[in-house]
Amino acid sequence: MSIMKNTKLTFTMAGRILNEVISFFVFTVLDVVDFLLCYTYRVIDFIVEAEWKSCYCSSAKQAIMSGGTIMVSETKIVCLTSSSSSSRNKLQLEEISDTLYTRSSLVSEVSKYTVNELKRLKLENAPTLKTGTLRSTFTVNSTIVEMLQGKIGGQKSHSIPRWSDCDCKTCNSWTASCKDSLFVHVDGAKENVQENVIFIHGFISSSEFWTETLFPNFSKATKSRYRLFAVDLLGFGRSPKPNESLYTLREHLDMIEKSVLEPYKVKSFHIVAHSLGCILALALAVKHPGLVKSLTLLAPPYFPTPKGEQATQYMMRRIAPRRVWPVIAFGASLACWYEHVSRTICLLICKNHRLWEFLTKLLTRNRIKTYLVDGFCCHTHNAAWHTLHNIICGTAGKIEGYLDMVKNRLKCKVTVIHGEDDELIPVECSYNVQSRIPRARVNVVKNKDHITIVVGRQQAFARELEEIWNNNSISN
Repeated sequence: MSIMKNTKLTFTMAGRILNEVISFFVFTVLDVVDFLLCYTYRVIDFIVEAEWKSCYCSSAKQAIMSGGTIMVSETKIVCLTSSSSSSRNKLQLEEISDTLYTRSSLVSEVSKYTVNELKRLKLENAPTLKTGTLRSTFTVNSTIVEMLQGKIGGQKSHSIPRWSDCDCKTCNSWTASCKDSLFVHVDGAKENVQENVIFIHGFISSSEFWTETLFPNFSKATKSRYRLFAVDLLGFGRSPKPNESLYTLREHLDMIEKSVLEPYKVKSFHIVAHSLGCILALALAVKHPGLVKSLTLLAPPYFPTPKGEQATQYMMRRIAPRRVWPVIAFGASLACWYEHVSRTICLLICKNHRLWEFLTKLLTRNRIKTYLVDGFCCHTHNAAWHTLHNIICGTAGKIEGYLDMVKNRLKCKVTVIHGEDDELIPVECSYNVQSRIPRARVNVVKNKDHITIVVGRQQAFARELEEIWNNNSISN
């Protein structure tokens, strides 16, 4: 037995070393590719659209620009003010993640070193300035400056999609009607509504993750009592995909409130959320502590930040470890670290989503529903890029506060469910949640991963949810 154990440990160690070596070379090549794609897209954008939008790897500009004032600290934007408005509008923007424009790589480090050396040489050769004549200016990434100035300059909320985005009826129909609310699938009770449930999907998904799995499996008794809301988050599915949006936590929450809580006059609700949706669920619960009746979180991405680490950067390294194996980690790394590589992937997948949907149906002879493919393909690069960084990474330093608020201020039951074989968000994340909220019940489902925690066990999960909601009602 000891020989077998030692052999297994040897193979495991060898596999890790091989993964490290291959990953180093693969991601070094990707660093270079992303650098080259940056200039490639600038040329194409200029040719196709007669202008190019700055990217997050572009050089910084002075933060004080005409049309508005951007006040920044050394590391983050604090607020944006507009002097052109009589009411002097002010936008708080602490939720913009620094991971948007700070992602260390071999190419970026060489580039920084070169720029710093050139600046040093320039300063050494420059004439000495008189005391008091040197003015210090703050700088901020030019893309953020331009997007924020669009907000305070009265930019239209429904701009034309970029050439690399799909402009089909599904993706762009919302612009024609100037619809400023999310797509919401409503099911269940229509009259004599006793309870409300809000379902929030995860990253690169849609409301169909719930409506094609759970909704058909709820009992008649549940559907006669509960009103079920499944939303397509801002930028995904059939919801608006504004080009100028930064897809911050505030924007996502505002849209959920405008699309569900306000129009349907929801006075109390249960929440069921998956992956990225768990962060929005916690923020929504903290914002409306008196309205939440139960909180069910599936695979919540919570990694406690070690002392001395920057929360946003630590979160990015955990969910996107720059490794080629497992495949899901490789995909997350591509999406998170490489702005232009991920745009290329969206160009191939999302712009041509109708083709992939057709091929999927053709290969399966239309015997299975393609809702997972639909949700994966129906978004824009701008929506995915900003949501990933500003929600998953950008809120890393806030999650502990949200969990403490749920622990101390909310009286609702908290249930955390995780797949034992989840390779994207490890099971430890659910136990991390329980460590902050001791009353939370953790259920680890064997032989299930990040997706099959719902898909494939929808009947059993529907019964679990009904039990959670019914027990909560009895206890109240």
